[in-house]
Amino acid sequence: MNDKMQELKTLLAEVTAIQQALSLLWWDRETQMPEGGAEARSDQLAVLTGIYHERFTSDKIGRLLDDLSVQAADLDPDSDEARLIKVVKSDYDRECKLPAELVEEISRASSDALTAWHRSKQASDFKQFAPYLKRNTEVTRRVAEAYGYEDHPYDAFVNLFEPGMTARQLHTIFAELKEAIVPMVQQIRERQDAVDDSVLHQHYDPQEQQRVSLEIAQRYGYDLSRGRLDLSAHPFCQSIGRDDVRITTRVWPDFLSACLFAVLHESGHAMYEQGVSPSLNGTPLASGTSAGVHESQSRLWENLVGRSRPFQDYLFPRLQEAFPQQLGNSDKETFYRAINKVHPSLIRVEADEVTYNLHILLRFELENEMLEGKLDTDTLDEVWNERMRDYLGVVPPTSADGVLQDIHWTWAGMYAFPGYTLGNVIGAQLFAQAHKEMPDLDNQISRGEFGDLLGWLQTNLYRHGRKFEANELTQRITGEPVNTGAWIQYAQKKFSEIYGL
Repeated sequence: MNDKMQELKTLLAEVTAIQQALSLLWWDRETQMPEGGAEARSDQLAVLTGIYHERFTSDKIGRLLDDLSVQAADLDPDSDEARLIKVVKSDYDRECKLPAELVEEISRASSDALTAWHRSKQASDFKQFAPYLKRNTEVTRRVAEAYGYEDHPYDAFVNLFEPGMTARQLHTIFAELKEAIVPMVQQIRERQDAVDDSVLHQHYDPQEQQRVSLEIAQRYGYDLSRGRLDLSAHPFCQSIGRDDVRITTRVWPDFLSACLFAVLHESGHAMYEQGVSPSLNGTPLASGTSAGVHESQSRLWENLVGRSRPFQDYLFPRLQEAFPQQLGNSDKETFYRAINKVHPSLIRVEADEVTYNLHILLRFELENEMLEGKLDTDTLDEVWNERMRDYLGVVPPTSADGVLQDIHWTWAGMYAFPGYTLGNVIGAQLFAQAHKEMPDLDNQISRGEFGDLLGWLQTNLYRHGRKFEANELTQRITGEPVNTGAWIQYAQKKFSEIYGL
């Protein structure tokens, strides 16, 4: 058993290294690579992705997994070894369902689409991107068929990003949230004058925005000796390994929240990756559990901490010091209300906490319809605008502000938007539990002391990497599986107080 386990770990370390090299190439593409390198980079990514797939699905790894799966019955089911066998066997079986040529096609189609998306967004011309989206959708259907599914093709991707969940469970979650959100939005719409966010819409020096945002992220616990901050068209976090986790942001000179909360958001992802147990290094367990659990950390640190009333005792004086001309005559209560203003917006990543899930609902519906062939991708921009009007009461003036705003549909075979809503839900459950176990938590946040919260998250969540699925992990920490109750209670309490509902 020990010899075979060590042999498996040696092989997994090799394929993990290839995967990390791919991550580095993707990060470079979005931050440093000259525009002329796009075609060559597409080829490089396709070749390395093919090598990764070939190595990971080798007969040697397959035989080791078969042998170890039998012997794993004698192991503690929660041990690193037992969970490694279980998770890798699941990954292996799924990966083996994809022929090598399809794996390379996914990489090439995604890389080509990414280049087209940058060009299309800059020109605000959806028609330039439409052919690449159509190709990606066709590739995605092939992937769904290869993976297999019972009720709905979307289930193939739910199981990929949220193991143990189904499209049916997601539909239930979205229905419950919609029932709670829509009446709240209607009530708030009648009280729009209750919150003035003009303090955020002034000129803020871009370099100073980056400096102070990174300072706050480091205060949270983002280890800059194992990370860095750069600029990109769309903020993201890229893990090259637990000791090299990089984040990006974008800066709007006339809107403070864009950079600040993007950095706090991405630092949540990064601290999760940096907090994985060193014992899991070099294995597929050395990453976050799922898209939803990962997003729970970015939303927790961005919103549940970053936009909380206690945090303003620490945050506002530092922003006031950095931007005395803009904030010198303001106060923390005005700032708190401004960063929590609820208003239908065009951009998902800038959306308020109340309407954010409606943005995800829109994308979830469109993804389902594209995958089923009910929606012609050539008309996606038109349908997008119609649903934005129906759900949020706003219509994008340009494609860059609408259907082209997100980078996600450049990735063939990957549908991950529901993870953002699951992140809100799971994050609220975890934060509520943290308050139960740490009654002084609000006072600590007010003082800018995050060590206990970060330590609690590292102990209960981060160190486990991918050992446990979302429902199981949430059950272990909070005593309940994933559900909407904590988030709905949190949102209703917070925004009823702000808007006097």
